[in-house]
Amino acid sequence: MPILKSPPKPPKNETLQLRVEEEIRSKLGKYAEFIDSSESYVVSESLRLLFRKDDEFKAWLEKEDSNDETTQSKTPPVLESTRKS
Repeated sequence: MPILKSPPKPPKNETLQLRVEEEIRSKLGKYAEFIDSSESYVVSESLRLLFRKDDEFKAWLEKEDSNDETTQSKTPPVLESTRKS
């Protein structure tokens, strides 16, 4: 067993393109500078905070997740025949 643990694997990132008002863009840049970070980090952490704090969203999301699971369990699997006539 190693004495040091391996570093955590970085999360997979996706590219997101969006439009915001000039004032928001400016403040985003300033906030990133203020905390000595990237704008991407500020956006990601802000969304994490929003998702964590919004109890109504969390309840809705749980309902959606359970609906997705119910739908998936009711959908019969699709079987394809590979046999040629």
